[in-house]
Amino acid sequence: MTDHDTTGRPLAVVTGASSGIGLELGKELARRGFDLLVAAEDDELGPAAEELRSVGDAHVEAVRVDLRRHEEVDRLHAAIRADGRPVAAIALNAGRGQGGAFVDTDIEDEQSIIDLNVTSTVRLAKLVVKDMVAAGDGKVLITSSIASAMPGAFQAVYNASKSFVQSFAEALQEELKDTGVTVTSLMPGPTETEFFDRAEMSEDTRMGQSSKDDPATVARQGVDALLGGDARVVAGGVKTKVQEAVSKVLPDRAKAVMHRGMAEPGSGE
Repeated sequence: MTDHDTTGRPLAVVTGASSGIGLELGKELARRGFDLLVAAEDDELGPAAEELRSVGDAHVEAVRVDLRRHEEVDRLHAAIRADGRPVAAIALNAGRGQGGAFVDTDIEDEQSIIDLNVTSTVRLAKLVVKDMVAAGDGKVLITSSIASAMPGAFQAVYNASKSFVQSFAEALQEELKDTGVTVTSLMPGPTETEFFDRAEMSEDTRMGQSSKDDPATVARQGVDALLGGDARVVAGGVKTKVQEAVSKVLPDRAKAVMHRGMAEPGSGE
């Protein structure tokens, strides 16, 4: 038994926890009485874990892993198992994007998006959700996006990856409805994180230069929905909720054109 087994606090896992929405999800869960196991692949994970340790007296374990690699997903799951407690909640949040015309972007960047956003989400869910079902209890949050419902011209692979995870979440909701395990889809819009810089979209796209939601607000709404067992939450401000509502009534062709106007290089000039 590890020392933190004696805290009496439930365990929550957050991937992509070094910054942005993932860091804020960790803060929200810590405030609500969870200990944390947090994962990311970058140097920011250490400082993020220190910040999380100051929130709500949470015990925080940080595991630095590159979830694009199958063996690293398995290593994270081994660390989760080694904690000794069942996972009460997991936020499958790790993800990245890449802007630009598909014919111009690097295929390795596109493959990296698929490996992280899609493959690692499925692989870690397979491992953790099986344990949850065996225990008859658990809550899963999958970070999707309002982009999941919109063909992503000039962000084609990212939007497609979010369409996959949205469909995946909705399918699991039906499969698991009688198991004691709930699955919640978190659907933010553009949020003030490092995402747009990393995707090389911050300088010259309308989307990158537009006003964005506060990641703390997105995380708070996401954790509310997670703990409430809700199927989905469109998280953020009014602008994001309007975008999602409009997306429901537009045909896909019109949505692709609209997305081009936001994401095409030079659209912000």
